[in-house]
Formats: sequence, C-alpha cells, structure tokens
Amino acid sequence: MVIQDNSVVSIHYTLTDDAGNQLDSSTDREPLKYIQGGKNVISGLENALTGKSVGEKLKVSVQPEDGYGIIDHDKIQELPLSAFEGIDKVEPGMQFQGQDPKGNVQNIIVMDVTDKKVTVDANHPLAGKVLHFDVSIEEIREATEEEISHGHVH
Repeated sequence: MVIQDNSVVSIHYTLTDDAGNQLDSSTDREPLKYIQGGKNVISGLENALTGKSVGEKLKVSVQPEDGYGIIDHDKIQELPLSAFEGIDKVEPGMQFQGQDPKGNVQNIIVMDVTDKKVTVDANHPLAGKVLHFDVSIEEIREATEEEISHGHVH
C-alpha cells in the first residue's frame, strides 16, 4: 500500500531548521498519525509523502510557502502597555491568546517591551522558516468513513 488521499499514515520524524537545530521530534513518543489529504500536516510534508510506502525513510525540505507561511508583517503590531493590564510584568517571549478582527483566536508572542508599548507577533513561530524533516514511514492503512468525516485519526 502507498500513501494516498484518505490513508491513515503513521510516521516518526525529526524536524530541524537551516542551522540544524532540532525543533521537534517524535523520537521516544508514539509516531505521528494523520489522514493524508486532510490538511492535518503542512502541505509540503504531505506532498512529499504521497506515493511512499511503509519502511521508506526520506529527508524533506519544506519552503515557508508550503509550511507555516511567509512572515506577514501586518501580524507584527505595537500595542499600548495598558492593553496588558493585570499582568505584573510583560516580558519578551511571553505568549498570549488574542482575537483577530474576525474573532478568530490567535496566539501572540511578545517581541519587545518599552515603557509604553509592547511589540507582538501573531505569525506562527515557524513562519518564514525552511523546515527540514527526517521521516520514517511506519504504517499505512485506509481511513474509516468515520475518521474521514471527522477529519482526524481515531
């Protein structure tokens, strides 16, 4: 069996950046399971796995456009420090949840803090980065109708 749309795919992976720093890994954990074609993983990885079989190992480099996107400078904003009222000390690296103008939940990261302003970034932390995956395909099976209708592996 090869990986195709509506396959449940089980992989082990290690994710690194351009400098070789490990960003994530399934080593010492259960393999990642997802439904191929269900947009459960980034498109660049999903596309590279199409047609592959159990036991195959591959290295995949995913450009930002096929990963978490390019950096959207409109998502980097300065907010008044007063917007963080009730928080004792706002510091770079802190993460918060906010809402975009459409009411969608966004994760934001504090980038810089001055006496009056806080610079925040709502881009995904991996936006703008080339992602390098070292992947081992562990298992492939057909997704059940229930998994397909729910959009995730059971």
